[in-house]
Amino acid sequence: DILGHDVPSMIRQLQDMTGTDPLKIDLTDRKVLSIFNGIEALDIKDPDYKFTHGSYAIPEFGTSFTRQMLDDTKPDKFADLVRISGFSHGTDVWLNNAQDYIRSGTATMREVISTRDDIMNYLILKGVENETAFKIMEIVRKGKKDLDDEQVATMKEHNVPDWYIDSCNKIKYMFPKAHAAAYVISAFRIAWYKVHMPVYFYASWYSSKATDVDVEAMIGGYTPIKNRIIDIKEKGYEATNKENGQLESLKIALEASARGIKFLNVDLYKSEATVWKAVSDTEIYPPFNSIDGLGDTVAQNIVAERQNKEFLSVEDLQKRAKISQTLIDKMRIMGILKDLPGSSQMTLF
Repeated sequence: DILGHDVPSMIRQLQDMTGTDPLKIDLTDRKVLSIFNGIEALDIKDPDYKFTHGSYAIPEFGTSFTRQMLDDTKPDKFADLVRISGFSHGTDVWLNNAQDYIRSGTATMREVISTRDDIMNYLILKGVENETAFKIMEIVRKGKKDLDDEQVATMKEHNVPDWYIDSCNKIKYMFPKAHAAAYVISAFRIAWYKVHMPVYFYASWYSSKATDVDVEAMIGGYTPIKNRIIDIKEKGYEATNKENGQLESLKIALEASARGIKFLNVDLYKSEATVWKAVSDTEIYPPFNSIDGLGDTVAQNIVAERQNKEFLSVEDLQKRAKISQTLIDKMRIMGILKDLPGSSQMTLF
């Protein structure tokens, strides 16, 4: 959308792919909620699969930072996910603050401060006058100064614990609860497709989110994907930016493969230009632009030209779609051109 949020676009794409109404998804679906605590609901078929998080590729919950939050908090309700969204979007709300209180046993995940609203509502519940509670919330959420002596005294008079006051003084910025809730509603809808309609979930994620992919490893299946992940990890800091980008998409490909989903080879007549296409409950065609070095323009050329008429030969394809020799060689190696003769010239003798 205009703000650069691609989650609404992904939800719309899933709606178009599946014919379902994402607005009717049950936000209390226990099976969907369970993937924020493990992988049982993903129905992993490969016994070699070792990752323990089910939230890979879910907006707001797929990064290593938020996966650690899930480990620390063990969310069991939709409201818990909203709190985690508040933690992750605040500044000095989670690290060196809420996380420490939870790990030490000082407070539970539902007692620590997550969003702006938590402070005002908590103080009002404690008996603090409404306007004072609001002013304290405003000071804390902006993070420009500590609470003054009078405000601290008021909080202590109403039995607000010292750790809570200290937590307020550490915060530099806080998310509003409604904003966190809106993000989690969208994330949960996408998670529903991951659990109940996985082939479309993965096709949509690769179409809208993946920027770097190793399509050759993905086509190879579980073992080549796993080996490529190990290879990049072993490079450490020597891995290129592109390889680090591929690493995240390879982890998601490994999960998909472990669930029995296959990435087919790019097909000259069945693949799309830029969209990953689910063709059965377990199969996805990668697009032409997933081939290393092949850009959107050439990908669109191929699709446009095949709609005009079939390709007579590799030579005909190269000329009509304006493909470089390097890319033709790459497509040959990948087996995409195996059914095409090399030249359009006819041998008479």
